[in-house]
Amino acid sequence: MENTKGTVAFKRFGTMLDCSRNAVMTVGALKRWIDLTVDLGYNTLLLYIEDTYEIEGEPYFGYMRGRYSREELKKVDRYARSKGMELIPCIQTLAHLNAIVRWPAYQQHVDTGDILLAGDEAVYELIDRMFATMSECFGSRTVNIGMDEAHMIGRGKYYDLHGDRDRSQILVEHVKRVAEIGRKHGLTLAMWSDMFFRLAAGGEYYDQDADIDESIKEQIPDNVELIYWDYYSTEKARYDGMLSAHNKLKEGTWFAGGLWTWMGFAPHNGYSIKATEAALLSCREQGIRDVFLTMWGDNGGECSRFAMLPALFYAAELARGNNDRDDIEEKFERKYGISFDEFLLLDLPGTPGVSDDHVRDAEKYLLYNDCFMGLLDSTLAGEEGAKYAACGQRIGKVQKAGEWGGLFETQKALCEVLELKAQLGMRTHEIYAAVRKGVGEDESRCALEELLSDYRKVLERLERFYEAYKKQWFAENKPHGFDVQDIRLGGLSRRIQSCLDRLEELYHGRIQVIEELEEEQLDIQGGNGAPGVALYFNSWSTNVTANVI
Repeated sequence: MENTKGTVAFKRFGTMLDCSRNAVMTVGALKRWIDLTVDLGYNTLLLYIEDTYEIEGEPYFGYMRGRYSREELKKVDRYARSKGMELIPCIQTLAHLNAIVRWPAYQQHVDTGDILLAGDEAVYELIDRMFATMSECFGSRTVNIGMDEAHMIGRGKYYDLHGDRDRSQILVEHVKRVAEIGRKHGLTLAMWSDMFFRLAAGGEYYDQDADIDESIKEQIPDNVELIYWDYYSTEKARYDGMLSAHNKLKEGTWFAGGLWTWMGFAPHNGYSIKATEAALLSCREQGIRDVFLTMWGDNGGECSRFAMLPALFYAAELARGNNDRDDIEEKFERKYGISFDEFLLLDLPGTPGVSDDHVRDAEKYLLYNDCFMGLLDSTLAGEEGAKYAACGQRIGKVQKAGEWGGLFETQKALCEVLELKAQLGMRTHEIYAAVRKGVGEDESRCALEELLSDYRKVLERLERFYEAYKKQWFAENKPHGFDVQDIRLGGLSRRIQSCLDRLEELYHGRIQVIEELEEEQLDIQGGNGAPGVALYFNSWSTNVTANVI
């Protein structure tokens, strides 16, 4: 039986798009997203913009980061309101402002790391200008002010200025000042709950049985709402316990789940569906009114937000009380002309041969895993190339992807690279060892010739992937941020060519030793890794080299 958009169980039901980790969506793409989600019954869009928005009198705020102009924000807000959708800005007023600390204009107003200096009047003047922009550009009177994960507050410049103070009191005082500024602008503020919850629960966040300290509850300003965020569990009981605990801390707490876009190039629809199903069932039972699903872009924002369409659709049906998977999948295919299972094939590069019970990130770290250093070779079982070949073939068979065809083209091209690249370093070490030992000289030279051929093929396939990925990026995002992809993918191509050059010198006898291949390879997980078990790992800089970047 068809459900209607009007039966969504929550007052606010939305998505949150991360437009601060390089992938700043264009105005056109935001409008397409609004159309797509309104059609599914979503009524809220949260725009996460750490520093990627214009503030009058702050030329370095978001400089060269693809920041939205005030007119762009107004344009998107007008469009959202015309569709019946509330557009809520998500900014940061304490931590997670790492992109501005590089500029001299802000360095003196930073406590430590990416945390602003609490108690500094210039910081509160900046926050006042932040709120002025929000008030000018958004019709919503609600602003998400961040305030999460500021674990080192009071440990840097604040300590130098004020000495050792109770850090919970520093946080409370800062929140109160920010709340006062928000009240001046007529704003209701929402903040991630972890800092207050840790204070009230004795230091732990995901402690559903915590005794809540009533004195902390009384410190939360009346115009500040809390947001419980949890992307990690597929067990309803955990959400039940955490929502109950939050209700003791602050009634009316919001819930933020996750549609997993932040682990690499591939989406994780399968895991997102499992986690969201458990979370939304709990939210419905406990009468949570404000629910949204985050789509972060950690470490480069590689994944297309549109690749999460199955999870996005599934969540909308769950919000209407429909958890009949067969019914949901039938509706999906009728609506989009592509089967649900076919769309889920986009998950494959991240989880080749792995169930969706856990989130893994194989495609990114195997792409960038160095052919000579091979910091993550220890994760390989030796079957990865064949698995990626099979994944690429399955994705390539999808014929009716419509407007989503580019997503399939990109993931297919990535699989074709990884068919050879995933095990290239492992094979390089094995063949090099045989050549050095002089074992089966003719056979090892033939193996080296084949290896050299595969290096050349990888370079050709990498270029095809680059072109497909570039097309996908520019269809959705501003150009700022793609420079990072140019640096990473261009650096990968140059590095593979460099390794190829040295292997050819070895083949022709011009050199006898390749130093990196002489070293013993260690498990960078400290002995905790297991061959064939994909990792939860998304860090380009610690993957690509052991040296300083």
